[in-house]
Amino acid sequence: MQNKLSLLAGAAVGVVLVTGVAAPAQAKPVKKHAAATSSQAAELAALKAQVQALTERLNAQEAAQAQTQSTAQAAQTQAQAATDQVAQVQTQTAAQIQAIPTQVKTEVAAATPKPKTSWADNTVVSGRMYYDLSSVSQKSNGVKTTPSGTGFDIKRFYVGIDHKFNDVFSANVTTDFQYSSAISATELYIKKAYLQAKVSDALVLKVGSADLPWVPFVEDIYGYRYVENTLIDRTKFGTSADWGVHASGKFMDGKVNYAVSVIDGAGYKAPLRSRGMDIEGRLSVVPIDHVTLAVGGYSGKLGKDTEGATNIYHTANRFNALAAYTTKQYRLGVEYFSTEDWNNVTTTTGDKADGYSVFGSYSFTDQISAFGRYDYVKPNKDTADSKKDNYFNVGLTYSPAKIVDLSLVYKRDSIENGTLATSNGTIGGSDKGTYDEVGLFGQFRF
Repeated sequence: MQNKLSLLAGAAVGVVLVTGVAAPAQAKPVKKHAAATSSQAAELAALKAQVQALTERLNAQEAAQAQTQSTAQAAQTQAQAATDQVAQVQTQTAAQIQAIPTQVKTEVAAATPKPKTSWADNTVVSGRMYYDLSSVSQKSNGVKTTPSGTGFDIKRFYVGIDHKFNDVFSANVTTDFQYSSAISATELYIKKAYLQAKVSDALVLKVGSADLPWVPFVEDIYGYRYVENTLIDRTKFGTSADWGVHASGKFMDGKVNYAVSVIDGAGYKAPLRSRGMDIEGRLSVVPIDHVTLAVGGYSGKLGKDTEGATNIYHTANRFNALAAYTTKQYRLGVEYFSTEDWNNVTTTTGDKADGYSVFGSYSFTDQISAFGRYDYVKPNKDTADSKKDNYFNVGLTYSPAKIVDLSLVYKRDSIENGTLATSNGTIGGSDKGTYDEVGLFGQFRF
């Protein structure tokens, strides 16, 4: 472009010079004027032709330069595309190389004969022990009675064997060990023994002696079974396992759970036959995170309507309810029950009972926590309305490992105007009976 401007400028200067030279000639004689004018016109035409030629030449050079730039740009684009393609091929090749070991491993594993599994490969052995080293002071009408004293006690020692046959069928046998005051010796017996068929999460069937719907459910929420039995188990208005057919399941991502058991009714220690079977059930929901609501019930003869029995007057019925809020750091819950004729199946006179339990715990750290509980029960509302049971415990827990809990505990049970069979023995008197215990309670699991 600069060259074009220079040539045009030169041409213009030439025109000016020619014009300037021609000007003085006008003063010469007229005869020479025509010849000079003709000469100037010829020179001017020649200059114009030169300017036109230079302009066309410069335009051609610009067009050639533009074509060259376009060609260079196209070549650069093609070079970048080729570079990208090479990079893509390199990436794909590297991925294929990295996948070769996995493919080889998979093919080798598929070609390698699978080892035969033994019975032990699908069998799990577990255990749990509840124990205490404590001092007991029990009184009846102000006078000390047995089992007052200090000593070490193993309340429960369970050993469980679980075997899985396939994805549907499995089996469990759990033994229970405890000391029996009736025979002044330890005894070993079967607590659970069942065959399980897991049809789906919504339907799990068990045949044999298995957990009942209510007591184990509350134990899991309470969290301190090794310190004390839960409300109805402590006061003998329910038990934890029995022989029969058991169904359970869950829906809606586990937010709705149910359990139903058709059972003999005499508890896991006494498998028997009778003229009918009892039923226990539970329905629990988790409406929002950490909150659990549950209701349950029981109806039957408690295994007392055996063939030939003539003194069956009533049916034992029980209603249960629970509300709890539990997190990793703390838990708070309340349990309620009411019964009709629970201890009066074979008596002509009927009776009622009810009670509640409030419990809670708080974890200061992963290893240290505090807990407490209070129970109030009226065991004979119709036949002995003045009889009542007040129970509480408080404690501090140290958990040095996930499978070990050690708790310093104080608990007290007070029965007024009568006696009551509890998990700590029969407590009470014609006026009042008390049971005080302080000591170290613990559990370990494997």
